[in-house]
Amino acid sequence: MTPRINQPRVGEPAEPELLDPLKLCIFTTIALIAWLVSPPVAVVGFASIGLWGYAKARRAGLMKSRCVLGDTRLVMVYLGVAWLAGAWFVVRGLVT
Repeated sequence: MTPRINQPRVGEPAEPELLDPLKLCIFTTIALIAWLVSPPVAVVGFASIGLWGYAKARRAGLMKSRCVLGDTRLVMVYLGVAWLAGAWFVVRGLVT
């Protein structure tokens, strides 16, 4: 019988796999780039999903992300700033 890929070997401590919502960080970056040609609503949406995903992962114990920023706190600050900027431009567009 061959061992499964994610199964720890005998004698190795079993570590639970933590969800790294890297794709959510990537999607927010794509939305920021898309902002150049479209409304900032996409940024608000992707940043919201990203913040939710990273907050959930951090509560589960993920401290380091594969995102370029590394630390999940920095990623969450980035997503929060993107959300605030997007929301500001959405509201500004609605008011004017």
